[in-house]
Amino acid sequence: MKNSFIILTFFIAGIICGLLLNPPENFPVETISLWILYILILLVGVTVGADLEAFKLIKSMKFKIFLLPAATIIGTFSGVLALSFFLRDISVKELIAVGSGFGYYSISSVIISQITGDKLGVIALLANVFREIITLLLTPLFVKFLGKFAPISSGGATSMDTTLPVISKFCGKEYSVISVFHGTILTILVPVIIPIILGAGVHK
Repeated sequence: MKNSFIILTFFIAGIICGLLLNPPENFPVETISLWILYILILLVGVTVGADLEAFKLIKSMKFKIFLLPAATIIGTFSGVLALSFFLRDISVKELIAVGSGFGYYSISSVIISQITGDKLGVIALLANVFREIITLLLTPLFVKFLGKFAPISSGGATSMDTTLPVISKFCGKEYSVISVFHGTILTILVPVIIPIILGAGVHK
């Protein structure tokens, strides 16, 4: 939990800095964040590459490795269907489309905005950002109470990038390869599944 509080502290500190310093619009936040992320992923890759046990785990799983992204999809849709009983203002189809972002907020929110409009796009953005933040903060608890596959599934598409370092730290290096595979599969599926669910790309 200590690491989760550290992450949360830095997140809040960033918000405060943004409010107080009011950086210019052309400040390259995304570029800096992207390069920091690249460095983190490189370091995770070096750690995994130095440990052959990680690849032995993949080899032992064989086709079972596809069950994890499948379970993530089923679990996400099941959760969305449960929420649909409480969110009457949004159709089940739209809720499933939001859930189909699997944490990949940048592309899912854009696709949904183009097809249905900005309102649902903003909802998709926030929902998938929160999915990423929850994974970053609660991974230690997920590992302790639900097992090492839980934070990978929770991270969704982000398990290949932004949540990979924290997953690697608390699940172990051998799970990093599984995490990258899981995130890659879901990342590929996001721009395919969402238009199918929403009935494909007509601007409203």
